[in-house]
Amino acid sequence: MRIEVLRIGQRLVRDDRVTTHVALVSRAFGASKIYMYDANPEIRVTISKVNKIWGGDFKVEIIDSWKEIMKIKKGESFKIIHLSMYGENINTIQNKLRNEDKILVIVGAEKVPREVYDIADYNVAIGNQPHSEIAALSVLLDRILEGKNLQKRYSGAQREIIPTKKGKRVMNKAID
Repeated sequence: MRIEVLRIGQRLVRDDRVTTHVALVSRAFGASKIYMYDANPEIRVTISKVNKIWGGDFKVEIIDSWKEIMKIKKGESFKIIHLSMYGENINTIQNKLRNEDKILVIVGAEKVPREVYDIADYNVAIGNQPHSEIAALSVLLDRILEGKNLQKRYSGAQREIIPTKKGKRVMNKAID
């Protein structure tokens, strides 16, 4: 399954950290790319550093038009999943989502334009209470990938965390 994420909007200064975390969760939970509209381009530098140290080739692309990305992805047979408190509950739709080949997940910052609800193939709610978009993305990706994403090994990693019952264990790999 190929998963990409589109972050629409960013409340200036306040959301730099949140948008960075949306990118980090996208990367760690199995997505291959994030498109960011109206976001701080420094986030791309941060994710590049994470890729260098922890491995992988997760991509960050700053875009000018979220509408154009949605149109392109629809043309490439991506199914568009919009995370929204007002959508179908994840518990009732997760099995259907697991059967999709290509997914573009829309993660909004502030009020998402009505057009997104209409274009989306799925409007998905993670619960019915206000919560973080970071948490919603995490739950969605974990449910779709059934936890397999949490055991992924990243190529080119300089460091790797070794699971332990107690304490911290980080393996520093030889750098060529």
